[in-house]
Amino acid sequence: MSGSSRPGVLRLAPAAIVLLLLGPVAAGLGGVLLPAFGYLPVLGGDSLSVEPFRRLFELPGLAASVLLSLGTGLAATAIAVSAVLLFVGGSFGTRTFRLMQRFVSPLLSVPHAAAAFALAVLIAPAGLPARLLSPWLTGWTHPPDILVVHDRAGIAMVLGLVAKEIPFLLLMTLAALPQTMARERTELMASLGYGRVLGFAHGVVPVLYRQLRLPVFAVLAYATSNVDVALVLGPTTPAPLAVRIVELHADPDLAMRFVLAAGAVLQLGVTGAALLLWLGIERFAALVLAALAPTGWRASRDAAARLAGSALVALPAGAILLGTAGLALWSVAGPWRFPDALPARVTLGVWMRVMPGLSAALGNALAIGVCASALALLLVVAALENEVRNGHPPGFRGLAALYLPLLVPQVAFLFGFDFLLARAGWDGRFAALLMAHLVFVLPYVYLSLSGPWRSLDPRYARVLASLGRGPGTAFRRLRLPMLARPILTAFAVGFAVSVGLYLPTLVVGAGRWPTVTTEAVALAAGGDRRIVGVTALVQALLPFLGFFVALAVPAWLHRNRRGLRVAR
Repeated sequence: MSGSSRPGVLRLAPAAIVLLLLGPVAAGLGGVLLPAFGYLPVLGGDSLSVEPFRRLFELPGLAASVLLSLGTGLAATAIAVSAVLLFVGGSFGTRTFRLMQRFVSPLLSVPHAAAAFALAVLIAPAGLPARLLSPWLTGWTHPPDILVVHDRAGIAMVLGLVAKEIPFLLLMTLAALPQTMARERTELMASLGYGRVLGFAHGVVPVLYRQLRLPVFAVLAYATSNVDVALVLGPTTPAPLAVRIVELHADPDLAMRFVLAAGAVLQLGVTGAALLLWLGIERFAALVLAALAPTGWRASRDAAARLAGSALVALPAGAILLGTAGLALWSVAGPWRFPDALPARVTLGVWMRVMPGLSAALGNALAIGVCASALALLLVVAALENEVRNGHPPGFRGLAALYLPLLVPQVAFLFGFDFLLARAGWDGRFAALLMAHLVFVLPYVYLSLSGPWRSLDPRYARVLASLGRGPGTAFRRLRLPMLARPILTAFAVGFAVSVGLYLPTLVVGAGRWPTVTTEAVALAAGGDRRIVGVTALVQALLPFLGFFVALAVPAWLHRNRRGLRVAR
């Protein structure tokens, strides 16, 4: 990236990222707001009215759907945030903490739908734990008639969301901790007699949470409006609001598009209400913490709290791993009657029957994921290199632009964006689907790579400059080789995000580009655990392929450079 014109190209990268992130969201919101109020001339809506909202509110069980989305979203977010802060406070600087650092990226790579399938296999009445404990402990000779998956309270859905959001929040916490002087603050609190957890709460959390607020808001926005996890684990009578909006999209009556748009606006309001309630929860927690400070209570004996924090983080990770093993077992299972702990025989018949039909979806997932991740990585590397050369890191507005696609519910803008694409004749095209995936892949690639890129010691480049080499040489011969592993890891994270995207693929792809994720969620309604096991396992293994490449390629490139091989 040297030469007279290339620095100008670098300066365009941040603007291109902001445009790619804000453009589809703004266009999509505009594409649902007018139809929500009755204005859509192409379908006969020539004037503004509240008729779409009236028809929306007439849908049976709508209030229950709204309360379900609001309640499960707040519960999942509160549990995930509490678990992460309790774990980090109780184990910061310990071997357990360092061990979890190694596993957080692979856990984050598991798609939401795959994690939901894994949990469903685990907690179902005929799941692995029930089989292992029956009949010798439970006395069950038949699966108990208990509604666990799809329970009306949404508890299973909350558990699925918690299992997936803990790794994301933990990754964001790990990225923010170096900016908080966490080690110095915890040592100071320990010298005052505070236990690990309460000392971390008083000394680090007030500073740390300011860095985590946008990621927490993103978790809350997703939890209140998710579709894939809700379809696999959530209630069906009634379903959460986002699922019902997707059902309206499948209605053959085009007049229901007005109601769909009104539903998208309502979902935006539900998520906004959840964010306002969360601000109130933040305020209450801050008041409680401030009230504890002058009491002198130091909670020095906090072994139980530290153990609880570790368990809250380890149990979801273990559930996903054990559930994935259950999916693998179901995918090769022959006859398997309850309460047998293992199938009567093992067969590859289901794989041989399913994989030929899954090949097109697998190819689409690979093509979309590789292209979206490569484009995102190219833009992010250019933006970070521009930042290094000009010394201008993004401010709050830049970070807000990064998080905007994660803060706005997908159902609130994707349908409007798809409608505008249809008007332009772009719906269902690969380029349009690629753009939709980029909206969600870009933030994760940027957040994954920005920390390592900025933390590279600038003295290396100064030494190179003293030898008469310019910034282009420093980029090619210094930063790219030394940051090979973080760069490829960011690519793997982006690929994992793309593989797991359900609603953008379903809506913008117009059914022409099925992927393993859309196929897995569609097959979930069939109830055949063997077919679901094959599809969900393929979906879960795809991201691990990306992380394997991210580990193997730098190891091969640096095989004769031990310092680079062990440092990164």
